Amino acid sequence: MKNENIYFLSDIHLGLPDYSKSLVREKLLVKFLDEIKTTAKAIYFVGDIFDFWWEYKSVVPKGFVRFFGKLAELSDSGIKIHFFTGNHDIWLKNYLSEELGITIHHKELKLDLGNKKVFVAHGDGLGPGDSGYKFLKALFTNKFLQWWFTRLHPNFAFFIARNWSQGRRKKEKYSDFKGYDKELLILFANETLKTEKIDYFIFGHRHFPMKIPLNNNSELINLGDWIVNFTYAVFDGENLNLKTYKKSKIENFETRLDAKYKLDIFD
Repeated sequence: MKNENIYFLSDIHLGLPDYSKSLVREKLLVKFLDEIKTTAKAIYFVGDIFDFWWEYKSVVPKGFVRFFGKLAELSDSGIKIHFFTGNHDIWLKNYLSEELGITIHHKELKLDLGNKKVFVAHGDGLGPGDSGYKFLKALFTNKFLQWWFTRLHPNFAFFIARNWSQGRRKKEKYSDFKGYDKELLILFANETLKTEKIDYFIFGHRHFPMKIPLNNNSELINLGDWIVNFTYAVFDGENLNLKTYKKSKIENFETRLDAKYKLDIFD
């Protein structure tokens, strides 16, 4: 059905690890967006679209021209585009909304899609524990510290931020599934279901594609990434399915998770 699907994708990390390799993924992303434009009613980018993003009053990061051009085309055609801030692009402000008509979300969002209740968030900082990261996020969102960082020359500021991002990545193990009783987003979702009826929880952040049953006939969909997996979710008005755009890039996660957590990925 034309222009009725709603798409979700996250963790593209444009700019990573360098210009040439990021450009390959950017072109692939633009190709994907061009292919879905006749079926898309809305597109939700659920955080970490950029590996680093910072807006000065008159300066934004250079690059990503093909991606922005495609977003402008889609937005001008009437497709609703939403950006959630992630832990790598938490500093998105008003540039994309003013230039491209994109809606920016700095917090989680609850949607009514047809007769389905949907909870959407990047996922960082949700759930119990992880106090170290929550403290770090509080620093990143502190207005005074943001003001101080803006005083730095963009070349120097971006050098600091990108080196920090690369260093953090070496310590992170996104693809390690910790178990049903240890994954913070699963714990968060099941706790939420004690007081609310949610049909689907949609998260990014963890980088591995996963569709897993929860309590009360709910499901959690982790969107994966566009670094290794090239996965996305699509809601067709009735069901929400996790799909892959580039099958050859999929690692065999089914062998890495118990059968209980078997992926539900469709071509």
